Amino acid sequence: MIRLFAALTIPQDLGLALARRQTGVEGARWRPLDALHVTLRFFGEIREDVARDLDAELSAVRGRPFEIALSGVGAFGDGPDIHAIWAGVAESEPLRRLARACETAARRAGLKADSRHYRPHVTLAYLRHPDPAEVAAWIQANNLLKSPAIPVRSFGLYSSFLGSEQAHYRLEAEYPLT
Repeated sequence: MIRLFAALTIPQDLGLALARRQTGVEGARWRPLDALHVTLRFFGEIREDVARDLDAELSAVRGRPFEIALSGVGAFGDGPDIHAIWAGVAESEPLRRLARACETAARRAGLKADSRHYRPHVTLAYLRHPDPAEVAAWIQANNLLKSPAIPVRSFGLYSSFLGSEQAHYRLEAEYPLT
C-alpha cells in the first residue's frame, strides 16, 4: 500500500515568504518549506497495482499552463476544534479543471469519488486544541496575504509517509501541462 496525492508545488521564494508568517500560534506544527503545496486530489492508501493505473490515468491528463495566486488566510475547524491554518488560493477556473481531471483519473483507476468540496489552499500549520483567540489574531494579522502570480507548468503525484511529528513527501511522477 502507498499513500498518494496529486499536487502543485510552491516555488521556493514564495515558500520562504510563507515561512516568515509561521509564528504566533502556540503549539502549532508549522509545515516545513518542502511540504508546502496545493493539493489537487488526495487519493489515500492504495495498492501498488492501483497506483500504477492511477499514474497511467494522470499521464493522460491534458491542460495548458496557467497561473495561480495565493490570497488570504484562514483556518479549518471552529473554536477549540480548529485543526489547521492555511493560505488560500485565489479563484482559478484552470486550477478547478485540473483538480476535476485528477478526480476523473482517480475514478478511472478504480478509486471512489471524493465527496469533499474542493477548497484549494496551502496548509501552513496543523493545530491541536489551540487558543481560538490566538488563531483569530494570526488570521487578522495575515489576512491581506497576496502573492505574485505562480506559474503552473506541471503537477505531481506524491507519496506521503507519516512520521511521528509530520508527514514526509516524495515526488513519484511529474506531469507536464503543454
